[in-house]
Amino acid sequence: MEAMVTVRMADYKLCTAPNKITTIGLGSCVGIVVYDPGIKVCGMLHAMLPDSTRIRNNSNRMKFVDSGMEDMLKELLQAGVNKRRLAAKLAGGAKMFAFGTENDITSIGDQNVQSAKKMLMRYGIPLLAEDTGKNFGRTIIFDSATNELEIKAVGQPIKMI
Repeated sequence: MEAMVTVRMADYKLCTAPNKITTIGLGSCVGIVVYDPGIKVCGMLHAMLPDSTRIRNNSNRMKFVDSGMEDMLKELLQAGVNKRRLAAKLAGGAKMFAFGTENDITSIGDQNVQSAKKMLMRYGIPLLAEDTGKNFGRTIIFDSATNELEIKAVGQPIKMI
C-alpha cells in the first residue's frame, strides 16, 4: 500500500516507490524534485528563498534553495542514488503580487527559479520539466514509481509533467 509523504515549507523529505511525495502552498516558493529513476528514490525540497548567503539568520538550511539542495543531495547520495542517473522537475516561483516596479521582494519567485536552475546545473542534474512563474500558487505531487509530477492550482487544469 502506497503512502503520501508530506513536505512542509522550508523542509525536504526523501521518498521511495511506490510512495508519493507532496507539498502545498507553492506561491513564490519552489518545489524541487530530484530523483533516480533506476532505484525509484526521490527527494522534494520546498524552498522559500534563493540564497542563504544573503540572510543573516539562516539556521534553517532548508528555507533556501542553495543550502537546501546541498543537504537534500547529500542525503539522496547516502540513500544510494546514482548521481549520473539523477533528473529533476521544478514547480512554483510565481509572482503572487503585482506591483508597478520589480524589486527584490516582488521578484522572489523568479529568483527562486533561477537559483534552482543554477544549483541543478552546478551538480550536473538535468531539469526535465518545469511549471514555474505566472501568478498562481500550486500544490505538487510526485509519484516516485512513475516519475510524474502532478500540478494542481485553483482555476487551472491539472497538469502532469
